[in-house]
Amino acid sequence: MVRLRYSGNPEHKRNPGDFGLNPPSAPRAGKTLCDQVEIYSRAEALELLRAGLKRGTFSAQERDGWPQNVWAVTETGEPVEAQLEGHGVYHGYPMPAADPFREKVLERWTHS
Repeated sequence: MVRLRYSGNPEHKRNPGDFGLNPPSAPRAGKTLCDQVEIYSRAEALELLRAGLKRGTFSAQERDGWPQNVWAVTETGEPVEAQLEGHGVYHGYPMPAADPFREKVLERWTHS
């Protein structure tokens, strides 16, 4: 059985923390950064991913039995989205401020 894992993506990191990324960090213009919502460790990211799955804030679309997207909200109220890379492995990022789905995630999170 494949375990749930969080891999991270260097394009969403200014500070690589303990994500073990290659390259260590490669922030890209237009990408939201985990640093902006104070996610600095793989354990924090994995905890948010697990919380989203437990609360049922994930997409109906699946690949190999895993939801394509999982949403969570940080302790400071910032919505984040994780995207399936394959076989239970995800990378995530803060949802852009202009994304209208942010409000739906926040509403669902507070009522779940």
